[in-house]
Amino acid sequence: MIRNLFQLRLVFSWLITLIGFSYLPAIAQPLNQKVQFTRQDSLRGSITPERSWWNVLHYDITVEPDIEKEAITGTNILKFKTTGSGNRMQIDLQQPMNITGVLFGEEKLPFTREGNVYFLRFPATLPEGKIYSINIQFSGRPLKAKNPPWDGGWIWKKDKNGNPWISVACQGLGASVWFPNKDHQSDEPDEGARLTIITPSHLKGIGNGRLKEEKSLSGGRTSFTWEVTNPINNYNIIPYIGNYISWSDSFNGEKGPLECSYYVLDYNEAAAKKQLKQTDSMLTAFEYWFGPYPFYEDGFKIVESPHLGMEHQSAIAYGNNFSNGYLGRDLSGSGWGLKFDFILIHEAGHEWFGNNITSNDIADMWVHEGFTNYSESLYLDYFFGKEASGSYVRGIRRGIRNDKPIIGHFGVNQEGSGDMYNKTGNLIHMIRRIINDDEKFRSILRGLNKEFYHKSVNGTDIINYFNLQSGTDLTQVFNQYLKTTKIPVFEYQINGPAIKYRWTNCLEEFDMPVIAYAGKEIQLFPTTEWKTETIQGADLTGFRVDADFYISTKRVASGK
Repeated sequence: MIRNLFQLRLVFSWLITLIGFSYLPAIAQPLNQKVQFTRQDSLRGSITPERSWWNVLHYDITVEPDIEKEAITGTNILKFKTTGSGNRMQIDLQQPMNITGVLFGEEKLPFTREGNVYFLRFPATLPEGKIYSINIQFSGRPLKAKNPPWDGGWIWKKDKNGNPWISVACQGLGASVWFPNKDHQSDEPDEGARLTIITPSHLKGIGNGRLKEEKSLSGGRTSFTWEVTNPINNYNIIPYIGNYISWSDSFNGEKGPLECSYYVLDYNEAAAKKQLKQTDSMLTAFEYWFGPYPFYEDGFKIVESPHLGMEHQSAIAYGNNFSNGYLGRDLSGSGWGLKFDFILIHEAGHEWFGNNITSNDIADMWVHEGFTNYSESLYLDYFFGKEASGSYVRGIRRGIRNDKPIIGHFGVNQEGSGDMYNKTGNLIHMIRRIINDDEKFRSILRGLNKEFYHKSVNGTDIINYFNLQSGTDLTQVFNQYLKTTKIPVFEYQINGPAIKYRWTNCLEEFDMPVIAYAGKEIQLFPTTEWKTETIQGADLTGFRVDADFYISTKRVASGK
C-alpha cells in the first residue's frame, strides 16, 4: 500500500537522489508527522458512537469527472446492517467535497457538518439486526494530489499524446477524500462494491474487479461498471481513466484458473507485454509462501497509473516504467533488487497482507507493510535461494532510520514510523531464523492468510498467532522492534572454552534467542542478565552472530 510519509517532500527528494535509496512506494502517511491530535483526528480514527451501531455491507458508487474543471459529481448507495440501535450516523467526506443530499427511501435525511464529518439524522431509531440503504449524492473539486502517491488525492494528468489520464491515490489520507463512506479500516463492505465510471467516449474507465457493463450515454459519454464481490478496503476502490488497451491471460493457481488482465496506455503495449510476464512468477512464488490468491472471484488486474503504484485490490496501480528494480534502481544495493519489478512484486504482495488481512487501526500498518516488504525477499528466495533473499533483506537495512516506534497512536488515524517497511521486514526475517524451520515458517504465513481470510485484525492477533504456531513466545521480540527505536546489543566475553553473554540497550523483558557460529552453528538464549555457557565441540576463537539478526554485537573484556 503506497502512502504519503513525508511532509517535507522536497528535502526528502533531495536526500533520495543523494543516497539512491527510498521505500517511497510503500509509504502514504499524511498524518505521520503529527505530535498533537484534534477532535477531527479522533472522529476519523476511532469507532465513535455514530459509527458503532452499524456495519457496511456494500457500496454502489457512481462518479463522473469534469476533466476541464477537475471536479466530480456522484452518488454512493450505501447498504448497511444495524449491529445495535441508533438514529444518528457518521459519514466521512473531506473538505472541499460536499454532500448535496441523502435519501432514505423517498425521504430526505437532514444532516450537519463538522469539518470532514457529516452527521445524518434518521426520522426514528433504527432497530438492531435490520438491513437498510441510503443514497448519498456528492460533488466538488476533490483534493488534488501534488506528488502522488505520497501526497494523496485525485490525479489529473495527460499522457504523452495529450489524452487525459486520471486516477486517485488515497491510502492513509482516506477514501473520504473523494466519496462519502465510513472511512475506517475496520469496516470493509462485506458484500463488496460496485463502481461506475462515466467518461468521455474516447476514453476508458477501469475499476476494481470485473467489468459488468459498458454502456453508451448521451453527450458522447460512456459508463463502465465494475464489481468486486469480496470485502475491500475503502482506499482500494479506485477509478482509472485513460486511453487504455487491454489483454488477458490465465494463471493455473491453487484454486484453479485465475484470470489476469492488463490495462496499459496504448503506446506502452509492447513493453508492458514483455515486462508484465513477471505476473506469472509472482503468483507462483506468493501462492507457495502465502497460500491461494485471496480474490479469485474478482480476478487479478494490473492497471498502468499516472503515479508510481498502489495495492488497489484486484486492480494494482503500476507506474514503474516497465523495468526491473525501483524505477531502475536496486533499493538493497545487493544487486538482487534488479532481478524483479519492484512495484509489481511489492504491490501484488499486498493482496495477501493489507487487502486479505487488514489492520483494524492504521497504527498497526506494520501488518501490511512489514510482511509485504518481506514478500520481496521471499520472491527472491523462491527463484534464487536463501543467499539471494538474505543479501537483499540485509541490504535494505540502510533505509532504516529508527526515528520513532513503528506502531503508531491508536484511535486517531496515525501511522508510526516509515520503518514499518525495512525494519519490520528484517524483524520477520529474524523470526524466520529463530524458528529455524522453513516449512514451519511457511505454514505460519499460509495459516495467517487462512485464519484471517478477508478479515481485519489487531497487530496482537498476528503476534499471538506466531507464538501459538511457532511454539515460541516471540512477544518481547515484536515489542522490542515495533515499540522502541533501540537496536539490541549482544554483549559477550570469551573465557577459554566458555562464553558469557547478555542483552543490553533493550526492554527489560527482552529475551530473543540468536544463532551464532563457533566452528559450528549454535543457538544461544540471552536475556538481560549475564549467562555463562560452555559449548561442547565449539571453537570460540572465531565466534560471530548470524548476520541475519538485526542487532549490534560488542565483545567485552574479561572481568567487566
